[in-house]
Amino acid sequence: MTGWSAPTRETLFVLNDVLGVTRSEIPGYDMLDEDTVQAVVEGMGRFCTEVLAPLNPVADAQGCTRHGDGSVTTPDGFRQAYAQLIESGWNTLAADARYGGQGMPHVLGTVFEEYMNSACPGFMMYPGIVNGATSTIISAGSDHLKDTYVPKVISGEWLATMALTEGHAGTDLGLMRTKADPRGDGSYAITGEKIFISGGEHDLTENIVHLVLARLPDAPAGSRGISLFLAPKVLPDGTRNALGCAAIEHKMGLNGSATCVMTFDGATGWLLGEPNAGLAAMFIMMNAARLGVGVQGLANAEHAYQRASAYASERKQGRAMGQRPDPAAAADSLLVHPDVRRLLLDVRAFAEGFRALVLWTAMQIDAAHHGDEEADALVSFLTPVIKAFGTDQGFASAVAMQQVFGGHGYVKEWGVEQIVRDARIGMIYEGANGVQALDLAGRKLAKDGGKVAMRFAAMVEADLADAPGWLATPMRAALADSTAAAQAMLAQAASDPDALGAGSYAFMELIGLVSVGWMWAKIVQAVDGRDDGFAQAKRVVARHFAERRLPDSMALRCRVEAGAANLMAMPADMFLREA
Repeated sequence: MTGWSAPTRETLFVLNDVLGVTRSEIPGYDMLDEDTVQAVVEGMGRFCTEVLAPLNPVADAQGCTRHGDGSVTTPDGFRQAYAQLIESGWNTLAADARYGGQGMPHVLGTVFEEYMNSACPGFMMYPGIVNGATSTIISAGSDHLKDTYVPKVISGEWLATMALTEGHAGTDLGLMRTKADPRGDGSYAITGEKIFISGGEHDLTENIVHLVLARLPDAPAGSRGISLFLAPKVLPDGTRNALGCAAIEHKMGLNGSATCVMTFDGATGWLLGEPNAGLAAMFIMMNAARLGVGVQGLANAEHAYQRASAYASERKQGRAMGQRPDPAAAADSLLVHPDVRRLLLDVRAFAEGFRALVLWTAMQIDAAHHGDEEADALVSFLTPVIKAFGTDQGFASAVAMQQVFGGHGYVKEWGVEQIVRDARIGMIYEGANGVQALDLAGRKLAKDGGKVAMRFAAMVEADLADAPGWLATPMRAALADSTAAAQAMLAQAASDPDALGAGSYAFMELIGLVSVGWMWAKIVQAVDGRDDGFAQAKRVVARHFAERRLPDSMALRCRVEAGAANLMAMPADMFLREA
């Protein structure tokens, strides 16, 4: 059976040759030289390949178990692997040095996110929220809360959750009912029920820090009346807080992650930030989580590609339509068939281009942390794209690689069907992809009169000056399609508000397509003048993207320009089938 190993050579190529992290002037990057970057990337890769990857099928088969007292047991090996993670220190690599982290650039932390998500995504769900949770507490918490909780979470001694969703209120958080009553001593009694809480209860750490959205008495209706609270599983005096896991969700995938229904029965919590400003504080964590979910899309694609490419090389099936490698053989490898190669190249073109995009964006996050407002604006613009386009393509990639296996891809033995199931949630959680698309079109596109979108387009255009014609020409066409689509959508929305919703998804896909194509321009430039096998492969994959993916921009533009009239034409009751 084939599996996964960390793609360290690909990562180092992107970091050193494409993005030039060791030459960057971003503050903090002066600690990076090629030897350090290589040692860190290879060390993280070994940990994920050797420690986490073997747990993936175990996690899927066993899942988590809730006991009668509300406690939860994670799959075999998780506790030992988590202890190794803490001992290794990889979890603190990019964490804030003021609170015990190593303070290295976020771009290296993003590499570790990809590797953990590929190796064992169910395990990654536990430490995966730490960066967003600690950033939220640091930004919105009192000095006492920061000093009490942040160092423990960063070190891994404790873990954290984000408790947003309620059964009747998914994306529309303004409908939530959980309440927080002041106790008069600075604390609050939190009462309510939250669902879909990843890592809400587990046996990896003694304490779990829950960040909970709730309403204060007499709070304004809707999202303007939401506040954010910190409610630990274990209180500072060592007693158990009045909260617990009522059930574990039975899910399609990510079985190793304890997705809990959490009840808060007058649980003690403390306010984070200002009253009724909880949504703004929570978005610090949600935006970090959305970028992390986009990385999950990359991880799913890479893992599935590795399994499928190895299988296709070994599997003998059918005969080549042209010249056969071995005319005497009963059958040839799957790689003689153009359509199998199409499937593999589609996924490889996405994965390698998207890896460059998420690492480039991580560098912008590092720059933004040091006060670069333009970098921060670019991150804001690309966040919904990375989340939505990345998870759409990650799931599609897993399905495509399942197809390479034929019937063997539908059974558990080969492992690829698990990737399909695990990948599906990425399109749903941390804001469904339709919501991300609407955020891009309705908020990010028009922000500052569209200046950020125009600056993004100008950056893409600038890099096309050095690109070969076979890539630059279709890229310029795709860029023109994205500009025309944006103009058409905004013009239609002036008279029909539904036009934004109707065109937003195709527009998001357009920006995703252009963004990945932009990275391919950088990749091709990085191998210019080289003629080794690695460089030749990059040019082949880039040309595949140019010839077979970039033409999609025309269809996406047409979908945007179609507007909302026909989508909204059918009365609601006509969507129901007649008996």
